[in-house]
Amino acid sequence: MKSIVNILTALCISVWLTVPCFAQPSEIEPVQDITTGQWHLSLNTGLGVITNPLAGGGDLPLVLIPDIAYYGEQFFFDNGRLGYSLIQDSPHTFNLVTEFNSETRFFVDWHPSNIFALRSESSFTNSENELQIQQPSLDIRELDKRKWALDAGLSYHYSYQQHVFSVQALADVSGVYDGWRSALQWQMHKNIGELQIKPTIGIWYKSAALNTYFYGVTEKESPVRAIEVGSSWQPYAKIDARWPLNGANSLRFHLAYYDYSALADDSPLFEQTYSLTAFIGFDHIF
Repeated sequence: MKSIVNILTALCISVWLTVPCFAQPSEIEPVQDITTGQWHLSLNTGLGVITNPLAGGGDLPLVLIPDIAYYGEQFFFDNGRLGYSLIQDSPHTFNLVTEFNSETRFFVDWHPSNIFALRSESSFTNSENELQIQQPSLDIRELDKRKWALDAGLSYHYSYQQHVFSVQALADVSGVYDGWRSALQWQMHKNIGELQIKPTIGIWYKSAALNTYFYGVTEKESPVRAIEVGSSWQPYAKIDARWPLNGANSLRFHLAYYDYSALADDSPLFEQTYSLTAFIGFDHIF
């Protein structure tokens, strides 16, 4: 319940902030209004940040953010995601997709999820008579590097008027963590005069194998003992807003909230239960 309240609060705040300013990883990205057969290139310039919820992980400032996409008749590339459209029969779109797992972004600054940014306590009781041992917080700079993982799977989008409902399932095909993840998402495309608003709400399911690899602790890393992290549900909310200035330029606002409270309860790597991505600036289309 607390996670849901945090998400709704973040979404309400983002709408409230966006409208006065001339009133948005990678998550599921519905097909954009892009002309097929040509590259779409734009550059966002402004001020923003991606907060890192892990102990010892620095926040990443956002100043220049590229937006690169290409949609052919069936193959497409969209900000780090490569795909092939199996079905394009409006209102249905069914794709094969592959992308780098975004969890690595908290360990590697130059991860695609950071470049294309606009996508606790643990205790053990061995027996009833033994004292509870609490795992101290761990600094990720003192842990082994988490490897990049390549995921592949299927995504489906259903469009109805201004709404896009999406579902996807991806699994590790690189043999790094041998787990999987899936997501449900709703997105709305709304115009208020010249203002273009795109709110998004979704939830991820991530397997225990995925969570343990990225947020668990091995015996080598832990001063107490190894820690395995269970599967989790992780909700998120985003809003993206644009105010066109002319044919090639627009004002851009983006705010995203990712909830990690389910993981923070099991993993000593977390010092915050959420991550925020915030950006405001200018978007120029080439």
